[in-house]
Amino acid sequence: MIEKDTALVPMERISSSILLFRGQRVLLDSDLAAFYGVTTKRFNEQVRRNLARFPADFMFQLAAEEVLALRSQIATSNIGRGGRRYAPYAFTEHGAIMAATILNSPLAVEMSVYVVRAFVQLRDMLSSNKELARRLDELERKLASHDQAITGILKAIRQLMSPPPEPKRRGIGFTADFNEK
Repeated sequence: MIEKDTALVPMERISSSILLFRGQRVLLDSDLAAFYGVTTKRFNEQVRRNLARFPADFMFQLAAEEVLALRSQIATSNIGRGGRRYAPYAFTEHGAIMAATILNSPLAVEMSVYVVRAFVQLRDMLSSNKELARRLDELERKLASHDQAITGILKAIRQLMSPPPEPKRRGIGFTADFNEK
C-alpha cells in the first residue's frame, strides 16, 4: 500500500476529469490510464483483451461529433498533428472499477478506491444541489403566498389610513323636501 503522505492523484483532479456524455458521468480512457499509471495505448489493449467485462453500460466509444465537442472543450491537438487516431473510450463508474481489475496492479487497485470516491462525491454534490433547488422552489412558493397576504394587509391599512368620505350634512332645523310627491 502506498503511504498517505505521497498523494496519488488529488481527489479534485479526478472529480474534474469526470465528464457528462450521453447523460452519464464518465472518465475517458486517457484519464483513467494516467490515474492507473499506464499509457493509454497499454490501457486500451487490456480493455480490448477483456471486452466481455465491459458491457455498454460500463464503457462506450465516443462518436465523431462527441470527439469534436471534446476537442474544442479541452483543446486537444488535431488528428495528424500528434492527436489521437481513434475516438476515446468513455468509462462509467462501474467501467472505471472494472478497468482496475483488468490492470491488476497495486496502483490500479488503490486508485480505483479514489475513482469510486470521486464518483460518489460528485453524486452527493449533485443530490445536495437537487435538494437545495427543491427547497428554493418551496421557499419561492411560500413567498408568493406571503406576498399576496402582505399585499392584502397593506390594502387594508391604506383603507384605514384614508379618511372616510364625509356624509352629507343636513342643515340645522326643519327642512322639507318639496320635490317629493
